[in-house]
Amino acid sequence: MNTQTKPSEYMLLFRGNDWHKGLSPEEMQKVADNWMAWFKGLTEQGKAVAGNPLEREGRIVSGKNGRVVADGPFAESKEAIGGYFLLRVDSLNEAVAIAKGCPGLQYGSVVEVRPVAAECPLAAELRSEGQLANAAA
Repeated sequence: MNTQTKPSEYMLLFRGNDWHKGLSPEEMQKVADNWMAWFKGLTEQGKAVAGNPLEREGRIVSGKNGRVVADGPFAESKEAIGGYFLLRVDSLNEAVAIAKGCPGLQYGSVVEVRPVAAECPLAAELRSEGQLANAAA
């Protein structure tokens, strides 16, 4: 009997784009190298599935049928999401432990740890109430 649980997926969202302020180019390179080494180590352990930094600019789509498209993101730079890692680990506690190793924390970055849902929670709720099955019929 196999009692091993299937790993779950967790998203690490890195908040803050100003970590480099006040650092020399050499210090910035060292921090960037530390990030890459951290990600490479997690990848080699099979814990990091994907990850990338995000560009500073983008678009915000809102309104019915996506009628409104504006430049964004609008969050303050200290709140803006600068990148992400997708982890496949056994628990939220393990994901948090990994997040604590983020090289950017000492430079003001914040790491948000979120479980990735297998499906939209609203769809699961509606299905459990029998509403989604009736709507699809």
